[in-house]
Amino acid sequence: MSKKTNQTRMDRHVSTFRLAFLLLVTVALGKAQASQLTVDSHDITVLLNTNETFVVFASEALTTAVQVTLGTDSDDHLSLNPTQFTYPAGSTQNQTVVITGHSAGYVKVVADSDAASKEIVKDVFVRVTVAKSRALIYTSLVFGWVYFVAWSVSFYPQIWINFRRKSVEGLNFDFVTLNIVGFTLYSMFNCGLYFVKDLQDEYEERHPLGVNPVMLNDVVFSLHAMFATVVTILQYFFYQRAQQRVSYIAYGILGIFAVVVIVSAGLAGGNVIHWLDFLYYCSYVKLTITIIKYVPQALMNYRRKSTSGWSIGNILLDFTGGTLSMLQMILNAHNYDDWVSIFGDPTKFGLGLFSVLFDIFFMLQHYVFYRHSRQTSSSDLTTETEAQNRSTESPSDVTTEKY
Repeated sequence: MSKKTNQTRMDRHVSTFRLAFLLLVTVALGKAQASQLTVDSHDITVLLNTNETFVVFASEALTTAVQVTLGTDSDDHLSLNPTQFTYPAGSTQNQTVVITGHSAGYVKVVADSDAASKEIVKDVFVRVTVAKSRALIYTSLVFGWVYFVAWSVSFYPQIWINFRRKSVEGLNFDFVTLNIVGFTLYSMFNCGLYFVKDLQDEYEERHPLGVNPVMLNDVVFSLHAMFATVVTILQYFFYQRAQQRVSYIAYGILGIFAVVVIVSAGLAGGNVIHWLDFLYYCSYVKLTITIIKYVPQALMNYRRKSTSGWSIGNILLDFTGGTLSMLQMILNAHNYDDWVSIFGDPTKFGLGLFSVLFDIFFMLQHYVFYRHSRQTSSSDLTTETEAQNRSTESPSDVTTEKY
């Protein structure tokens, strides 16, 4: 009886030992499979006829030697040295690869290996930009920051003129309403791709070697634009606005946009489409709003034959930002020999050009077509309001002082 009990206990100890051993082996194998080769930078810029380097290293010591072969999606833009090397087992040494730029453009460098090691080398990739001039790179960066500041500040001249006049007459309600919807959708797109890990993973799965298109400054700009537009809308509730209101046409357009957004959200919630697709649909609505939002204000100025109560400062800053944005695109296209980004996919450049053309039209309205309405105005109120006020005043109460 005692011997059987001892035997049973021994069997249990052996089983426990085997289980522990299998667990350790499983963990060890998991670590071995998790060991990968990677690079010190996935994005590198190299000038023509100059060299840059990147380093291939192991996150943990590899259990077996790995043969690595580097390749590119273009043989004309750059050369690599070496293109093949063996990363030894049990080592965490660095393997330096030299890039030499030959022709301007964008090139992806990727690694390949045998079937058993493909997972180990999948993180060995570099997006290389071959540029013609470093001065053009810095100029492009300056243009980028200037137009970012110009667009960010452009909301405040209108807010200030509303505050100073204690009136929002002259500012079209349709324009502001379309603006808040557009910037809200734009903020949803930017915040989703910048903060939500699941959406970032989905984007990475669709674009394995791509880079997230949303940067922190995109998030800051869109949220700030939404905030400034909300401030402008609040001014409508506190300041004089006469008979101005949102038009039925604008309500109809916003209704169509609402249906698109709600249906897309429902499809995403029902797993018919991905949430990333929902964000893309929101961005398409934003692009549509960018195209049409200037029309109501331009028509209002035309019907009133006046720009009183509407700030030209907004347009001047928007014109500055749009012009520099297009110049930056042209500079980059020349520096990286990437004219396809403009002519092959003209959406962004076309939207910038469309906005600038509207800005020029607004400047013509303000400084040429309706300049006399500003010069003969006896106050900061709009022409219609002045006429209404004068009709209720006695002749002696009307001042001829110019401001």
